[in-house]
Amino acid sequence: MRVSTYGKNDGARDLQRAVGELVDRLPEPLAPLARLVFNYRWTWLAGGTALFRDIDPHLWSRSGCNPLWMVESIAPSRLRALSEDEGYVACVERAAARLDEELARPAMRLGRDLLGPVAYFCSEFGAHCSLPLYGGGLGVLAGDVLKGASDRALPLLGVGLLYTEGYFHQHLDFEGWQREYWTPTRFERLPAVRVTREDGEPLSVSLPLRGREVQLHVWRVDFGRVPLFLLDANHPGNHPIDRWITHRLYIGDRHTRLAQYGALGVGGQRALEAMGIRPCITHLNEGHAALGTLERIAWLMREGMSFDAALETAREQTVFTTHTPVAAGNEWYRREELQPVLGDWCRGLGLEAEDLRRLGGFEPESPDDPMAITLLALRTSRIANGVSRRHGQVSRQMWHRVWPDRAVEQVPITSVTNGVHTATWMAEAMQSLLDTHLGPDWRERLIDPELWSDVTRIPDAELWAVRCALRARLVDRAREQSVLDRLRRGEAPEYVEAADKVFHPDYLTIGFARRVATYKRLHLLTRRLDDGLRLLADTERPIQMVIGGKAHPQDHEAKETLRGLLALRHHANVGGRIVFLENYDLHVAPSLVAGVDLWLNLPRPPLEASGTSGMKVAVNGGLNLSILDGWWEEAYDGESGWGISSPDAEAEAQDDRDAAAVFNLLESEVLPLFYDRGADGIPHRWLARVKTSMARLIPRFSVDRMLRDYATHLYAPPDRSRATS
Repeated sequence: MRVSTYGKNDGARDLQRAVGELVDRLPEPLAPLARLVFNYRWTWLAGGTALFRDIDPHLWSRSGCNPLWMVESIAPSRLRALSEDEGYVACVERAAARLDEELARPAMRLGRDLLGPVAYFCSEFGAHCSLPLYGGGLGVLAGDVLKGASDRALPLLGVGLLYTEGYFHQHLDFEGWQREYWTPTRFERLPAVRVTREDGEPLSVSLPLRGREVQLHVWRVDFGRVPLFLLDANHPGNHPIDRWITHRLYIGDRHTRLAQYGALGVGGQRALEAMGIRPCITHLNEGHAALGTLERIAWLMREGMSFDAALETAREQTVFTTHTPVAAGNEWYRREELQPVLGDWCRGLGLEAEDLRRLGGFEPESPDDPMAITLLALRTSRIANGVSRRHGQVSRQMWHRVWPDRAVEQVPITSVTNGVHTATWMAEAMQSLLDTHLGPDWRERLIDPELWSDVTRIPDAELWAVRCALRARLVDRAREQSVLDRLRRGEAPEYVEAADKVFHPDYLTIGFARRVATYKRLHLLTRRLDDGLRLLADTERPIQMVIGGKAHPQDHEAKETLRGLLALRHHANVGGRIVFLENYDLHVAPSLVAGVDLWLNLPRPPLEASGTSGMKVAVNGGLNLSILDGWWEEAYDGESGWGISSPDAEAEAQDDRDAAAVFNLLESEVLPLFYDRGADGIPHRWLARVKTSMARLIPRFSVDRMLRDYATHLYAPPDRSRATS
């Protein structure tokens, strides 16, 4: 079995051993299935999900779409029956051959002097719903990066944390208040392996945190040819307090969160060293791993470099992506917070916590000036980038005071606009349609504009049939989950029964689902309540809306927004035309972004760094109506969707103006276009805009284009060879 390997103790043999043990439990014709179980490449392989789901759809759902749990739980008689099904065995063999083919491809060359992989550090990875290691868009983007890197044969590995309970689950009570709860994940039942040393003992690294030595185990999960390494503090030798470090994502306690950043950055660098992995580039995806650059400096100093030389080398080998201008996403810590958590580690490097504060402070000589995580990352990176063109501009202005001797446009923060992994987010029905009309190689030509011009030649009837099928699937999902959500809230029986009749598969379906933060402005949907209720009551041009999203446990203002929205559920038409899907996550998101006709995004500019949900809607033939901020500011062209300019103003006035613009566009442009049908019942003018959107947006906002930009403009320094495939 072929496995990507970058070091002598990188878990490759542990994966091979796990695959071999699973093979022993399978009938011989199904042996290749074991290789697929332990590599998530099947998640974006055409027909890959069906290989597991079709074994037993009910058990697949109960397993949380976990292939190892599924195969280990299935009855032996069912496995024997599958091994005698020639069609199923042939599908398994084709999928395994495709995996082997991908693993055998030569790696992309980043540049003549860049040897070794890119180490991509991120605090969360949302790569699949069975791996609850994510909270929102940052993690989902990181998951898409792993898959896209595999597709492009980019030598890259991921480094993150193994959260015992992950992010919280959401429940809205009868009064509409969000209640949070957490559930533990049994990682030994997931297709992940604990990395071992050559003697077979678990590999672990340690670092001093909060006055104790903390041990971290390392786990490995594979996504095609890209390994993801996860650090786990739930080690039997650790104090119970320290085991909590990797318990929950974005934990509220600041000391524990700072310890998480130490575990990710410092522990991650030590884990790479222990595994024998020497990255050529460290990519900090957000600043949470910034402490690792200092650890890398210590690594180089142990090899004989001076501090200044090691700092320059580490900086040269580090790039940093900042993801938000929002203050909460740019954390800071005062000296009295740094000392108890990181003091021992700093002294081990020959530094003091005060030195760390100076390196990450705006005013190094002021003892009251805190260390900002983002600033530390900026100062220890060769180059940084925002995640959209506008976000790059905002970031240069925001951090200009770090480089006061430069003009704003010369601040070393560029931009690489985010993209999405098309094969993950495009529904199977749409992929099949493109197979027919664009050819079977379209997935390999994602960033070729000429390819996408052929979308305009897809017959309207076929495109509309796919759109209607995706919408109908979402309607079924909304009805089923609405029944369950209303039962859990203890709603009246008649209101629960009504949930089974909400929505209609032919109505214009609007989506608004994202993290519920105040700047996302979910409250605009109820700001002009009379207009909204009037549109919901329209029976000639009916609309329906699916809403989802979680408020951070400590964001009480966002929770109040959710409560106010749910309080409207008994208004006439609201209960039948608006559904709030609780616990919005990777189980729910694919059917939502595929099924909606129109996606709303209403951030307060310029706080939307990028956003990617609208990109996922576009790949499925949905349209965007968004504030001109983030990615939509550069994507909007007047023909691919609708845009709302939102100049700076006092918040109340801005909200009034933008809410009015949303309802005006819905009533005057969106609804007439959607319900303008030809004699064949098809909205040809609407589909013309859909085709324009797909042809122009899919190649520009794919993770393939994004990774090409990273490889060419950030990973390879300007004076070195450009990346070549």
